[in-house]
This record gives sequence, structure tokens and C-alpha cells, in this order.
Amino acid sequence: MSFLACRVFENEGKESKVNHQLVQMETDELTAGDVLIRVDYSSINYKDALAASGRGKIMKQFPLNAGIDLAGVIVESDNEAYQAGDKVLVNGCGIGEQFDGGLAQYARVKSEWVIKIPERYDARQAMIIGTAGFTAALATYRMQVNDQKPDMGPIVVTGASGGVGSIAVNLLSKLGYEVIALTSRKSMHDYLYELGAQKVVSEDELGMSDKPLGKALFGGAIDNIGGKTLSKIIAHTQLWGNVASIGLAQSPDLEAKVFPFILRGVSLLGISSTNCPMPLRTKIWHQFGRELPLPDFEKIVSKEIALEDVSPYFDELIDKKHHGRLIVNCQ
Repeated sequence: MSFLACRVFENEGKESKVNHQLVQMETDELTAGDVLIRVDYSSINYKDALAASGRGKIMKQFPLNAGIDLAGVIVESDNEAYQAGDKVLVNGCGIGEQFDGGLAQYARVKSEWVIKIPERYDARQAMIIGTAGFTAALATYRMQVNDQKPDMGPIVVTGASGGVGSIAVNLLSKLGYEVIALTSRKSMHDYLYELGAQKVVSEDELGMSDKPLGKALFGGAIDNIGGKTLSKIIAHTQLWGNVASIGLAQSPDLEAKVFPFILRGVSLLGISSTNCPMPLRTKIWHQFGRELPLPDFEKIVSKEIALEDVSPYFDELIDKKHHGRLIVNCQ
């Protein structure tokens, strides 16, 4: 069976060693797995953009289809727990990094990665959530398990106009938290207010100092950027507050002092969506529409594009020309 895929290649001896191409390939060329899925929708995440553009070392082998998300319908299954016609999703688990991913019309995956799409949302909406929304939900879950409460003070969300940040702002506000959205993009203010942010500010407007233990300003945080901003947020977090660390858009460095941890009981929570244990992964996906509200899907979609049109969007996403979620109609 021939199908279209966004495939990433490594080119030896060239200045740009990694590039992507839209190619026709056969299902027997896909990486190994016991479930074959017709991919209806995928998405472009920051990690996908880095991988396909060659601007980040994401993929562990080549060639490989890009895309850490997919949602669609099972075509073939060697596992009796999954039948042809089942509507399913896969996110993380190494697809788009070690195994062929979701920016293709078909994908073969291991059945232990597969989650049946809950009836509360469809394949398109599953990809509006995608890895970005799953990551935001995982951060929220870990903070709440660690006893984060709305009355502890506002939650600051950094990188708020991106995919993770947008859904974090939306979910937290629906859960009753006061949300401060941090963005350097003034054009995103109205968008973030629509998602539920009570305040939208730049870092300079947060009132943070360089002290190793500053005035308690935040109940907690979901941080997408790392670096000095994360260090400052930790120093300004309230007693027993939680800071969820997700990204490193600013820097992978962390220069925090121990004072917030030993004097205020602040917790720094690492959020890893790729290798999240499957029982917890499944639980999070099934919480949407129950313990977690469904996000405002259409507000969060920046654009829906066809698979054959994805090429320009990788660089555009990295260069902050889009907000929220870019979803891909693969069929």
C-alpha cells in the first residue's frame, strides 16, 4: 500500500545534514509494530519542527517519519485487544524520534502504546490536545497530586502562547486557578485573555528580583522556557508551591539556590511526556472531559493544514510565527 509521508533523512557530507521530504512509501517500509493505523490527524509540535528542519537533534535514526502525535483508525492488528476500525491515538513513546511517526497517512506502532480515543472527543480534537495538551495536563496532574490549591496564589505559565502554554492557561483557569500568562509577544495578549488568563505580562512586569529567595509572588508555575526565568520563578514561589518544568526554550541551565526548597518547601516537578508510564498516560487522556475540563478547541487551533503542505510550518513554528496548536489533516 503506497501512502504519503513527511520523512526525515540524514545527508552525509552536506552542510545541512538533516532534511525532510514529502515522499511516497509502502507500509512494509515502516518501523516494526503489531498495529497498523490509518492516520487521520497529526500535529506539529516544537519537537517535530526541530526534527524536520534539522535545527535540533531529535531523531535517533534515519530515515524516519516525523511526528510525535497521531490519531486515526486501526487497519490491522495482531493484538486481540485492538480491532480493525477502533479509533485510537498515540503520543510520545518514541514515535517521531526512534520509530516512524504520525506525519504520514499510515503508521505502524506497538500495541502497548495505543490508547482508544474516549467518546468525549474525536480524532481531530485529540490532536488539538496532542502531546502539548497531554503535557499540560500531566503537569497539572502532578501539581495537584502534590497538593497545589487555587488559594495558594496565582500560577504563572511561561511561554504561554505556545501549544503547551495555551492549553495550560486554558485548563488551569477552568479548574479555578488564577493564571498569569507570561509572553514576550504583545500580539498574543487578547488571545491569552480569551483562554482564561487573569493577567498577561512580560517578564519585566512580574516584579521578580535576582535574590536567591525573593518575595512570594506565585502559588506555582508551569514553565516552558527554563534558564534564568525558571530560577527566578522558583525563588518567588509561595510556601509548598509546585513548579512544573517542561521546556528549555530560553536555556537548559538552572541556576537556582536551595533556599526555596529548604525554607519554603517548594517542589520542582520534572514533566516528561515521551516516556510517561502507560497507566498514567492512559489515565490522563481519559481525564479530559471528566476530572479535567475539555479545552476550548477552536480557540487553541492556530491553523489546520494538509499533510502535503507541512514543509514551511516547521521553521515558522520555531520562529514564533504561530500560536497555540498547528494540526495536520493527513488524509
